[in-house]
Amino acid sequence: MKRRDFITLLGGAAAWPLAARAQQAMPVVGFLNSGTPAGLAYLTAAFRQGLNDAGYVEGRNVAIEYRWAEGEYDRLPALAADLVRRQVSVIAATTTPAAVVAKTATSAIPIVFAIGADPIAIGLVDSLSRPKGNVTGVNQYLSDLGAKRLELLRALLPNAAGIAVLVNPNFPDAASQSKDAQEAGLMLGQQVHVVSASSETDFDGVFATLVQLKASALIVTVDPVFNSRRDRLVALAARHKIPAVYFGREFVVAGGLMSYAADLADGYRQAGIYVGRILKGAKPGDLPVVQPTKFDLTINLKTAKALGLNVPDKLLALADEVIE
Repeated sequence: MKRRDFITLLGGAAAWPLAARAQQAMPVVGFLNSGTPAGLAYLTAAFRQGLNDAGYVEGRNVAIEYRWAEGEYDRLPALAADLVRRQVSVIAATTTPAAVVAKTATSAIPIVFAIGADPIAIGLVDSLSRPKGNVTGVNQYLSDLGAKRLELLRALLPNAAGIAVLVNPNFPDAASQSKDAQEAGLMLGQQVHVVSASSETDFDGVFATLVQLKASALIVTVDPVFNSRRDRLVALAARHKIPAVYFGREFVVAGGLMSYAADLADGYRQAGIYVGRILKGAKPGDLPVVQPTKFDLTINLKTAKALGLNVPDKLLALADEVIE
């Protein structure tokens, strides 16, 4: 063997363990979500954008282990335990059920949540400004807007006999959302019916119940299952001619009537940024919980016309976006 070839061989051999160590050194983010990858693809993309903004690109200098519960919340503990066993660098718990389970699963691995419920009320953090511990994230306060959504429906349908509220009983904040809507109904003198669905197989039965109740309209409360299956919910509302208000703009883009909410995708993007900051050395307990500064009203006039509704000018004036 020639001396030059021998040196080349030695150099290559020395590079192998270095390459292996470099690959092992790549941080791994665990992405835990209670919905479906297809239904929430736009949110996953926003999360990756946030990571990019923080200097991390999937496959280049960070790896992401995705775990989806597919709407079956009882799968979350096993999925979270798997991420803990793999000793991921950070867990991005993107949905309220996922965040609650992640906190139970580990007190050592940093957790960044992106949720719609109040993180203090459900026990994720003690303070928004100084979360302490291993948990911080983004709160979009989607669950706390039930009263406002009821007001919007009343502005559109001042003579509504009864308004239904759809909740997923398995969602950690379901009881609070139901209570808020019922209390708002009492204050407004509006009859409110609470109906429930824990999976897509319940949707047909829910709308059959709405017909029996002669509900004038529907409020769809915050839940990852509902978001993952938004096309199905919107289609059923259209088929049964039930005006509905939702917790995300994407429902309205899909043909829903109205939504009132913070920007879901931006919340996931900000969660990605926080994950990137933690990977660079920041402590989650020192990062204040991000809160929305703006809530948007989106109205689909084409859907309103199909439902035979005339949207009042004062409601249109409040809208941040009108889809025609």
